[in-house]
Amino acid sequence: MTLWRSPGAGSNRPKLVLLSPILLILALIAFFPPDGKEGAQLAQFIGRFHLPVVHFPIALILLVPVLEVAGRFERFSYLRLSSGFVLGLATMAAIVAAFLGWCLARTGGYSGTLVTQHMWGGITLTVICWLCWMLHGWTTVPNAGKYYAAVLTVGVLLVSWTGYRGGQISQGEDHLTEYMPSALRPAFGLPDNTPLVQATADSFYVARVQPIFTERCVTCHGPTKQKSGLRLDSYGWLMRGGKHGAVVAVGNAQGSDLFRRVTLSPDHDDFMPKGKKQPLSPDQLKLIGLWIGAGASGTLPLSAMKDIPAGNSIATAPIQVSFPEVDPAAVAKAREGLAAAVAKLQSEYPNILDYESRGSADLVLSASLLGPRFGDSDLLAFAPVADHITVADFSRTAITDHAASTIAAMKHVRVLRFGQTKITDATLKALNGCDQLQSLNVYGTGVTAAALPLLEKLPKLEHFYAGQTAISSGSSVPRGLAGKLVL
Repeated sequence: MTLWRSPGAGSNRPKLVLLSPILLILALIAFFPPDGKEGAQLAQFIGRFHLPVVHFPIALILLVPVLEVAGRFERFSYLRLSSGFVLGLATMAAIVAAFLGWCLARTGGYSGTLVTQHMWGGITLTVICWLCWMLHGWTTVPNAGKYYAAVLTVGVLLVSWTGYRGGQISQGEDHLTEYMPSALRPAFGLPDNTPLVQATADSFYVARVQPIFTERCVTCHGPTKQKSGLRLDSYGWLMRGGKHGAVVAVGNAQGSDLFRRVTLSPDHDDFMPKGKKQPLSPDQLKLIGLWIGAGASGTLPLSAMKDIPAGNSIATAPIQVSFPEVDPAAVAKAREGLAAAVAKLQSEYPNILDYESRGSADLVLSASLLGPRFGDSDLLAFAPVADHITVADFSRTAITDHAASTIAAMKHVRVLRFGQTKITDATLKALNGCDQLQSLNVYGTGVTAAALPLLEKLPKLEHFYAGQTAISSGSSVPRGLAGKLVL
């Protein structure tokens, strides 16, 4: 017995009724697309159910070809009778998932190409489910079976593509290839991700520094888990850095992000190691600081280092950390011209903009916390305070070259991170006036070797992190960038 044997009006009424909500969602996506702004909390609350609900139609639509193929065998022929019922459930579930997805995207502050593609993929899949449902019952139409098989095949392929886009939104654009074994990467046209260099067995690093990282850091930054893409289980991985760029400034311990984090106050947000883990001992901090200051070499012999602690347990004079006194009146005066604009932006974009320190008027913009929800139009809102931004992290956001003029207005920026965004050489060309820039990260972007001569002109640039771009170890590097390029 089948649920619908012919395309008669009565038998197809349930299917035609469900066409109305599909068309409604299509209209919502077309005329009210995501704009990167947060909306009503109720809609956000409803939209959050998209994540658990979306797996239901996926499972159903993938079940249909299994029923159809298995049903071709006489022993399991009865399974094909269930296909129509499953397609009906899949269509209804897809409608609900698509509507919840629109609610989440529209009111959750999302924007960007990935979100748009995922959303259109979802509603297209809903339409395909509905078409399969219709064609499954049309036994009197010539070649209906062939049309049904073709549309069902497209539906299965679209499930994979739409799911992949959803995974990129939630887990990052390289979530499937980030940990791909090095031996497989060339077959997919991906750059090698193995360490570039290794330390020698008798070096100071291997004898004294690596044991500290092995003991205190590799649980979060090791072979099986790499927070922020950073591994500290070998010299090569350490010097490669993480997703936000190099963490060691050769010869400059105080300018190294790794050393800065381990010497911060334990209650600071950037302090490492995180959580309730015990901070590094004074001896361990001194060893790391001395090693970086001596050039962060992987070949420097143990005997070449002088005045080092005899061991991690031997008491030495602790590193003195002092904080300058803050004059509230002076701070208020320095911030007077931008305080109102900062307060407004902090209200509209919570948690991503803050002062660099309690005694500074300089700003840190952490747009990466919003991911693809932060786009070019959002960055434009920060134009009034652009001249005070000294650190800007746009990693994994939806910004493009259209934001280049706004970024170029950050004349005092020292650190820029564009990892896994859609920027190209055009954005780097606009940085010619950012003469305070020290660290630039374009990991996984469309930047090419043609941008290298442009960056050579930046007087204070110390690190240019260009992993997984068109820039390779064989690219011609201008003399002014020698030692600064990190692949």
